[in-house]
Amino acid sequence: MLKRVFVAPDPGRMRLRSGLRAVLGIALAVALSGLVGHSLVAAITAGLAALLALFTVADATVAKQAVTTALLPVVGFPVLALATSLHDHSWLRDGAFLAVVCAGVYARRWGPRGHALGIFAFMTFFMTQFLHAVPAQLPELYTAIALALLASSTVRFGFWCYERRVPPPVLPVPVPGRRFARVTTRQAIQATAASAFALAIGQVLSEDRWYWAVGTVWWIFVNTTSRGETLVRGFRRVAGTLTGIVIGLVVAVELDGAPVPTAILVAVCVFGIFYTAAVSYTWMMLAVTVMAGLLYGLLGVLDHDLLVLRLAETGVGAAGVALAVLLVLPVTTHATTNDWIHRAAQCVHRCTSAAADRLAGKPDADPAASVAELELLLGRVRLSLAPLVHPLNPLRERKGRARQVLALLDDCAREVRGLARIAADAEASHDDRLTAACWRVEKAVEALTTPGNAVAGTHTAPGEEHATDLTALVHLHAIESALAQLAVPLSGKVRPSSVADC
Repeated sequence: MLKRVFVAPDPGRMRLRSGLRAVLGIALAVALSGLVGHSLVAAITAGLAALLALFTVADATVAKQAVTTALLPVVGFPVLALATSLHDHSWLRDGAFLAVVCAGVYARRWGPRGHALGIFAFMTFFMTQFLHAVPAQLPELYTAIALALLASSTVRFGFWCYERRVPPPVLPVPVPGRRFARVTTRQAIQATAASAFALAIGQVLSEDRWYWAVGTVWWIFVNTTSRGETLVRGFRRVAGTLTGIVIGLVVAVELDGAPVPTAILVAVCVFGIFYTAAVSYTWMMLAVTVMAGLLYGLLGVLDHDLLVLRLAETGVGAAGVALAVLLVLPVTTHATTNDWIHRAAQCVHRCTSAAADRLAGKPDADPAASVAELELLLGRVRLSLAPLVHPLNPLRERKGRARQVLALLDDCAREVRGLARIAADAEASHDDRLTAACWRVEKAVEALTTPGNAVAGTHTAPGEEHATDLTALVHLHAIESALAQLAVPLSGKVRPSSVADC
């Protein structure tokens, strides 16, 4: 697992840049809050608001990202006022929290913007419980959030706007449907049911820290679609939290809120959250758990019992999620799995076409954006297939097929990255055989994604027998071969062990 995090491909060093930029943006937000004389609670609010703005806003263009960021206070400020005013009215507070959960998940139907605004609304309510904020603090908290969004936006859109050169991939859109067939509708109901369970049981465990259980439910549902994905994510959430608590017992409790080392370690955790999010949910949760422990140390309430309680509340939330996705409008994995695989194959074709255009002398053609999108889509494929390749899955044949799919897609990604590197070389020249090979890649993708098409096969065009010394052509041949092999586990002719049956 450790190897997967630190040797995972990072095209354009996007994860590294994201992590470093997050540390800079959040540090600037906290520094501004301190300069204007805010309290510790307001400074922590500023840091968390900046983190959310940098982590959740993922629109396709810089302009759309700026609009979404500007809209965050529109949903956050009313929720903050509502949450602070309901502290002494537990029934109303609980009902309002469940309503925010339902609305926040349902908002994902409107794409990246709805996704980001839903998360910010939920986390604003959550932060109020976490920090025990009261109405008298609202002006300070509003100012802290505004400063945080200004600071993070200055870094994101001013100092370090790498998206202008390489646009970020768009967040995947859930599988469409109508009414209860729509994934976002089902998930909104599931998340609300799971949150109600977590809230009730969590309050039995602790009247003060029950919100951890609800937070667990929320973040398990983020970026999942099917019940299999959600169950595996719940398992990883518990594993990451447990590991983070062990580290917290060694590090955070011993620091006891010492400002300087705590600030340094929080910065390390922030980097870890952004750097590992795309490749390992377990490691991301480890970083989140350690950071939460450090923040509790700053607030002066951290001890061993608190960390144990956090693990118990996390378990309650994960149990609520498991019950909800199994019993309440369950979403099976087969449709989403094939959809993500098809999208990844189509992205492979876009990558090869862009690389071929670049080699043909078109300066505007740049495969880098498509390569980054492919990495994101492969992450979605891995998440969708995670229930099948999990060690506890007893279905060996399906597990083998799923692993074959992942291996072949990884082969495609590796060859695409190599092709993109060649295309970026100004000395590379066009060869007509590249165009023919790209055309065959397109046919292979059509065979995978169009029902009824024949299974793709590899062919060598006349005159190519001695072309293996042309590196770009070798990459294209390898992609074509991987796509042809990928058609086998996805073909309806092998239905008993097909991924389509998962």
